[in-house]
Amino acid sequence: MGRIFEKRKHKMFARYAKMSQTFTKIGKEIAIAVKAGGGDPEGNSRLRAIIANAKAANMPKANIEAAIARATSKQDKDFEEIAYEGKGPHSVVMFIEAATDNPTRTVANLRSYFNKKGGQLMVSGSLDFMFSRKGVFRIAANGINIEELELELIDFGLEEIEDDGEGHLIIYVPFTEFGSMQKAIEDKKLEMLNAELVRVPTNTIELTEEQENEVQALLDLIEEDDDITNVYTNIK
Repeated sequence: MGRIFEKRKHKMFARYAKMSQTFTKIGKEIAIAVKAGGGDPEGNSRLRAIIANAKAANMPKANIEAAIARATSKQDKDFEEIAYEGKGPHSVVMFIEAATDNPTRTVANLRSYFNKKGGQLMVSGSLDFMFSRKGVFRIAANGINIEELELELIDFGLEEIEDDGEGHLIIYVPFTEFGSMQKAIEDKKLEMLNAELVRVPTNTIELTEEQENEVQALLDLIEEDDDITNVYTNIK
């Protein structure tokens, strides 16, 4: 019983740590959104999208409201959004997004992670062309006719729509049409579960399991850093 409990406790604490890290990152995103567009979600589409993401991550309503209140009262530090690029083991390309109040600390940490795991932090802009930026929305299917919805959303930048088989529809748009699609989804009273901007590799590479494990060791270090919000690679 003792050994089983220890194993469960380890998994439980790992889950709590992951949740805490996720909530910290969402809190930073809320602070940046409030600084850019104010603390009223009705007039701030970016903040509305982040709130939807927070709910999807099971972030308590009280935590969301507290994060907005801190940002509105300017109790939060000023966070800056910065992108970094690097090459990991086996020439894997990495595009890293951060929200930080101390860029000097963030870049020093990233450089140390790459050095430890056989990679290299690159000059900003040197690898950006290897990714295209897309907007991705996840909405509740709720018996929606996907073909009809596709026709309705084409004028708002729809590139692709698919059913994930789990009761959700995934909508893809160009980066420039993110706001237009978000408004269309809201105007049509569709239940938006998640909305985010992602970077999709233009070309991918295939690795062996052993090579992937080496790359994952670097990704784990990067993703555990509180300043990092997203990491994208060109792994197939």
